Parts: sequence; C-alpha cells; structure tokens
Amino acid sequence: MISSWFLFFYLVSGVCFILALKGLSSPLTAAKGNVFGIAGMAIAIVTTLLIPEGSVFLRYAFVLLAIMGGGLIGAKIARDIPMTALPQLVAGFHSLVGMAAVLVAITSLIEPQIFGIGVVGGINTSSLFEMAFGAVIGAITFSGSLIAFGKLQGLITGKPLRFTLQHKLNATLAALILALICFFVIFESYTAFFIFVILAFALGFLLILPIGGADMPVVISMLNSYSGFAAVGIGFTLGNTLLIITGALVGVSGAILSYIMCKAMNRSIFNVILGGVNIGGADASKDKKDDDKAVKIGSPEDAAFIMENAEKVIIVPGYGMAVAGAQHALFDMANALKAKGVEVKYAIHPVAGRMPGHMNVLLAEANIPYEDVFELDAINGEFATADVAYVIGANDVTNPLAKTDEKSPIFGMPILEVGKAKTVFFVKRSMATGYSGVENPLFFADNTIMLFGDAKKVTEEIVKDMENS
Repeated sequence: MISSWFLFFYLVSGVCFILALKGLSSPLTAAKGNVFGIAGMAIAIVTTLLIPEGSVFLRYAFVLLAIMGGGLIGAKIARDIPMTALPQLVAGFHSLVGMAAVLVAITSLIEPQIFGIGVVGGINTSSLFEMAFGAVIGAITFSGSLIAFGKLQGLITGKPLRFTLQHKLNATLAALILALICFFVIFESYTAFFIFVILAFALGFLLILPIGGADMPVVISMLNSYSGFAAVGIGFTLGNTLLIITGALVGVSGAILSYIMCKAMNRSIFNVILGGVNIGGADASKDKKDDDKAVKIGSPEDAAFIMENAEKVIIVPGYGMAVAGAQHALFDMANALKAKGVEVKYAIHPVAGRMPGHMNVLLAEANIPYEDVFELDAINGEFATADVAYVIGANDVTNPLAKTDEKSPIFGMPILEVGKAKTVFFVKRSMATGYSGVENPLFFADNTIMLFGDAKKVTEEIVKDMENS
C-alpha cells in the first residue's frame, strides 16, 4: 500500500515535468513551465526521502547537505552568469548529468546489494545491461559536453577539427564498446566495464570535435537528449520509476528538438549522432576574400533617419546582440519606431545564438511582445517588402553563401533573406567573420550599410537621434 502511494506521487511529479516541458515551449508560458518543473522536482525529492530504506538519519543528512551545497552553487552561478554564457552553462550541466550516470553505474556494480539487483558476481543480467547502457551514454555525454563547452567558451577553436580516418576510428570504437558490453553482461567483468567506459569517454570527444561552431546549437540539443537517455539506463538499474520517466522525457524531447533543428538547417540527424554535422567542405571564403572590397559605413544618425521614415523594419538579432546586451535598447528602438507609425517585426533563425531559443529568451527578457517575434519560415517572405532589415550581431544565419558555396561549412543551411530588404544595416564591432569563419558577401552589397561599434551603444544612439528628431 505504501509503495503504491510512492508510485502515485512519482506519477504526479512526472505529470508536472510534462507540463513544464509544455510551458517551456513558448516564452508566454515559460514562467509557468518553470513553476511546474520546480514543483515536480520538489515532489520527487520529498517522495524519495520518505521511502523507508536504510538509515533515515544518514539518508536525510547526506541528501540535505547535497541539496544545500548544490543549491548554493547553483544560486551563485545563476546570479553571476551572463546571458551570453548561457549556452556553455547548459553544456556544462549536461556534462554533470553524464558523469552522474557513470558514477551511479560504477557504484551499482561495486555495491549491487544496496540497489537490490543482486550480489557481486551474481548481478541480474538485465541490470548489467542497463548499467552498461547508462554508463556508456553518460560517458559520451560527459566528454562531448566538455568539448562543446570548450568551443562555446572559446577555449577550443570553433572550426571543425578533423583528421584522416576519423569516422572509421569512431566506428571501430563503437564496435569495441558493443563487444565489451556483451562480454561484460555475460561474465560481469570489471575490466571490460572500465575499458568500455574509457572508450566511451574517448568517443564523446571524437564525436564533437569535428563539429563546427555554426552547428553548435544542434549539438547542445543532442547532448541534452543523450543526458536523458543516460538517466533512463540508470533509472532501470536503480528500479526508479521517476528517473525512467523524466529521463525518457528529456531524451525524447531533446531528440525531437534536434530533428526539428536539423530539418531547419538542412542537416541529417544521423550526421549529428555520428559526429558529422558539419558536412560542408573547407571554408572557401578565405580564397575569395578581398581586402580591397568597398563597404558603405554609416552612422547612428543615418540609421535613425532611414528607419523612422520607413514603413516596415525587420530586426534580426544574433549572438552579437547577446554579447552586447542590446535587447533592452532594441525594445526602446522598436517603441520609438512604432510611435512614428513604423511596423516593426523581429526575425529569429532556429540556430541564432549558441543554443536553441537563445534569441527568444533574450527578447522575452526585454519584454518584447511575443506577437512581434517570427520564426524563419513565417518571416522570410516579408523581407522583400521591408524598407529596412536591422541585423544586430548576426552573420552566419544571413549569409547567402549557405545557398551557393558548396565548399562552405554552412552550405545547405536555410538563411534569413535580409538582402532582399531595400536597406540592410549590419551592426558589428568589425568586419570579422561569424562563428563559422565564413565571410558574409552581404557586407559589400549595394543596399548594405555597416554600423560599426558596440551593438548596445549604437542602438541607444539611434534611439536618442529618433527622440531628438
């Protein structure tokens, strides 16, 4: 009877997590989604603590210490982390989930009687497979997330790191891991277990290294999926229903999101899984780069005059907006334009920024109306009727080479057609290329005006000029 109540509250917790995912699907309901997520986790923790196993005092003491320590660290990180570092923070959290799965698998192998899965030398066959599955996926998640973190943080180059026979090496490692898992399940070999865990760590590194910076949002989404499936494997090992449910939710939702993003980028989901997302060849932009090309350089005064005399302005935010923290200045600029009768919309590319939904989160933080924000498919047809496209810190997602240059690492990725607007303003600190390292030919187009400087300061100056006109 008691166990039935525990299962009931685990079910309630799982429903809360489902509602949290549903809420987080839209900026309008994201806050409510967070509340459901917090409630679900609180119910899960309390229910787990009430399960009558072992020393109640010791369990409560260790768990409460862990919650307090983790809570303090989490609160410190949440307060100090800049919005621009949110993607690498997510990658870092994924790595912790992966390592947790590995450590739980090791613990269950060494002390199986604690988890009721048998004794040393006589662990249930199904449990051996489950802990092997969780450990391998967890190890791949951990090491892969570290590489993603390094790329996003700038500790590792964002360019694809490839070498000869890389994919064959990955395939060989995967085959060895599968063979060792079979050996482990049959003979319960500690040696086989630790060897395939080490190989899984290596495979995680090798899967993410060849992926370029432009494809990193897809990688973050897929690593999120991996972390969920690692939790599923460990959930089966521990016999924990809630861990299985929540892990499946994270794993499947992450996989679905990865598929949606791959479709939006004209990528193959199998290339993501196999570590070959960046299917383009070597960057050809360097060969075509011409330092003598002329660009039109404008001023905030020029931009203010042209935009306030426009009928429609489409704002395209990118990672540069996040770096400068310019979303609040954009809000003020849009309000100033609307006050003059100008129609203002925002165009969001699926992979703008460094993680899925990065731009949406920043715009929502600045209280920009959600009805003004449009995804690529919904807004792309309107650039041809727009008087101004105001591109703030975006490069790769507007680069037409993605449609024409087969040697480009971004080839095949759908782009925002900003070049079709009558006037295009690019707000950038310099002529530097985007994260993919590909130069954008739109910088030299006849209808493009470059606005060099900090995105926030440039936008604030535009607002001042509008207010003074």
